[in-house]
Amino acid sequence: MNKLEQLKSMTTVVADTGDIRSIAQYQPQDATTNPSLLLKAAQDDHFRPFLDQALAQAQSNTRDSDAQRITRAADEFAVLMGTEIAKLVPGVVSTEVDARLSFSTPETVNKALSLVEAYDRLGLGTDRILIKIAATWEGIQAAKILEAQGIHCNLTLLFGFGQAQACADAGVFLISPFVGRILDWYKQNTNIEIIDPLDDPGVQSVTRIFNYYKTHGYRTVVMGASFRNQGQIEALAGCDRLTISPDLLASLQDDSGALTRKLDAAGAASDTPKQAPFEASFRYDLNADAMATNKLSDGIRRFIADQEKLEQLIKSC
Repeated sequence: MNKLEQLKSMTTVVADTGDIRSIAQYQPQDATTNPSLLLKAAQDDHFRPFLDQALAQAQSNTRDSDAQRITRAADEFAVLMGTEIAKLVPGVVSTEVDARLSFSTPETVNKALSLVEAYDRLGLGTDRILIKIAATWEGIQAAKILEAQGIHCNLTLLFGFGQAQACADAGVFLISPFVGRILDWYKQNTNIEIIDPLDDPGVQSVTRIFNYYKTHGYRTVVMGASFRNQGQIEALAGCDRLTISPDLLASLQDDSGALTRKLDAAGAASDTPKQAPFEASFRYDLNADAMATNKLSDGIRRFIADQEKLEQLIKSC
C-alpha cells in the first residue's frame, strides 16, 4: 500500500479543498472548505454555473438590499459547492460561517441556522454537514448552542491549548488545530530549527490535545489541519482525522514507504488535569499565548478578506 492508503487505515482522511475534481481523485471520507478555498473555486470557470445559480437564488428575494443579496449569494454558493462535494464523499462536508461574525454568539448561531436551512432545501441533512466556526470564546459558545440542537460543529482557527479545552468542555463535535500556521509563527518569530517532525511545535500541539482528550474521555474529534509538508502528516498518523490539501494527498499517494502509527487513543496519556475554562480564564490564557493570539486574529482577518473578495466577484457577475 502507498502511504495514503496506509494513513486511511488508521486515520480518517479529509480533503482540504473546494475542488470537486481533486475530491473525486483522492476519495477522502470527508471534505472541508473555507472562504479562501471557495474564492479559488469561484475564479474557476468550471464552477461558474454554481456561482450563477447562487446569484439567481439570492436575487429572487426582493426584500433584501443589494448588500444582503450579495452576502446571501456567497452563502448559497458555499452551500451549492458543499452539496456537490457531498455527492463525492460518504461522510460530512464542513461549511464556514462568515468570519465577520466571529465575535457575536447570536449572529453566528443565526448564520449557522440559515446555512442548515439552505442545505435542507437541497436535500442535505444535518447528518452530512459540519458548521465551521472560528474558535473565539463567542464562537465556542455558539457551537455549544448549536450542538444542543443537533447541529454538529467544526471549530477552526484553533492554535492554543486553552481553545481546545474550551471546545471540549462545550461538547463540540470536532476541532481543527492548524499545524502549519503554528510552525509558520515559530519560524517567523524564533530561531527554531526542526530536525525531526516530532519536534515541530504544530505537531506537538495536536499531540498534546489528542492525548488530553483521550485521557479525560472527551468525545470531541481532533482533526489536524493546515499542513506544510508530508512529515507533519506522518508525525500525526493515528490522529482521529487529518484534513490534507490535494498536493500533499498526491505526495502521500506517490510514496510507497512504510507509515508508522504515531498517535493511539488506547495508549494516550496526559499529565494535564481536566479543566473547564471560564470566559475570564480563556481570555487570559489566550492573551498569554502570543502565537495563538496572533494566528487567531490573523486567520480571522484573512478569511474576512477572502470573503469580501468573493462577494466582490459575485457583485461583478
